Amino acid sequence: MDLLQLWFLISIATPLCFSLNLQAPALDVSTTFENHSLKDEIVRLAKEPITANWMKDVRREIHENPELAYEEIKTSAVIRRELDRLGVSYRWPVAQTGVVATIGSGSPPFVALRADMDALPMQELVEWEHKSKVDGKFHACGHDAHVAMLLGAAKVLKQVEDELQGTVVLIFQPAEERGEGAKDMIKEGVLDNVEAIFGIHIVHRYPSGVIASRPGEFLAGCGSFKAKIIGKGGHAALPQQSIDPILAASASVVSLQSIVSREIDPLDSGVVSVAMIQAGSAFNVIPDSATIAGTYRAFSKKSFSALSQRIEEVVKGQAAVHRCSVEIEFLGEGNPNIPPTINDERIYEQVRGLSSELVGNENTELAPTFMGSEDFAFFLEKVPGSMFFLGTRNEKKGATHPPHSPYYVIDEDIFPIGAALHAKFAYSFLSDAAGKLHLHL
Repeated sequence: MDLLQLWFLISIATPLCFSLNLQAPALDVSTTFENHSLKDEIVRLAKEPITANWMKDVRREIHENPELAYEEIKTSAVIRRELDRLGVSYRWPVAQTGVVATIGSGSPPFVALRADMDALPMQELVEWEHKSKVDGKFHACGHDAHVAMLLGAAKVLKQVEDELQGTVVLIFQPAEERGEGAKDMIKEGVLDNVEAIFGIHIVHRYPSGVIASRPGEFLAGCGSFKAKIIGKGGHAALPQQSIDPILAASASVVSLQSIVSREIDPLDSGVVSVAMIQAGSAFNVIPDSATIAGTYRAFSKKSFSALSQRIEEVVKGQAAVHRCSVEIEFLGEGNPNIPPTINDERIYEQVRGLSSELVGNENTELAPTFMGSEDFAFFLEKVPGSMFFLGTRNEKKGATHPPHSPYYVIDEDIFPIGAALHAKFAYSFLSDAAGKLHLHL
């Protein structure tokens, strides 16, 4: 073969080889680069000082004006005011006081982000510039912070709206502390067409900026019971002429503790706690009745059923031993008032990866199971999703007390992390879901 023939063959083959080698890989590399760049931009936008300070201001305004379940009128007004300023459309009222906003194309796929917004009926004892202005009401569970971070995510997502390959649904939910808000929002269709949901809860257990969760069973479900033990009242100096319901109630409280300690598998966590006892009004009168009430918690409906059955048997048994009768009721009819929070493993892994990118592997932890409950679980019964904890413990700022403490303080510097994680998950989920849709097409 002479040189002229060799040159001719090479000139024909080379363009074909070049095209075959670079056509598909070039698209993958470009897409990966763009996704990575936009996720970095989301983080940058969330960390901008003007955005971080704005989230603090919003949180402090809500903190000063706490509202209980289904009373969140001013809170939802603040949310709507800020959404209007951002140019974000929303639906209101939902479940009485809730707000549901949307950002993106308005078309599938849909992904939801959630923040609760109600306060607790307790007095704030922390002295600071933005202390609660309402006696007996206090944001002692961080819901004001949850709202601020989700609004922060809304601001970021609105700035990158043209890049969203679907629609983000932002759920500002009332009445989490009552365990009813999520159910009511579901009834009003907030999860229609939603393919996944994500939520954040700030916690004092972890240092500021640490992100933690676990796949599968994460938070316990809870049920509650109330028992009225009926005896026969009389003078305390003549107990033989009475039937003492306080004695029966006391025996019931002690006996209930043996359910978990002696009947439940030590590897299958459960809790039975009596938290209320009411009886009598005078030191020398045996009352006609005594009432006890409490909570029971577990991670499965089977365990709930077993616990409620044994609570009823124990209380009725102790009442009978002490010649009393009893009226007992279970809220939820033997099922949990709030189901266990069970994280979807696929969503968990996706958020865990995003968390590692955001705060590093050293600040991304596998959390243990917790006996606390969250009505976010109702959302997870309908669509795949995951709840993550964001640490807020900071000794220098006094952020060491647990939720529901009158001395509860948080570290507001974590807000950009929460906003960024919300926004990164929404963007990433929509990008992945849209990619799968295109492959099917």
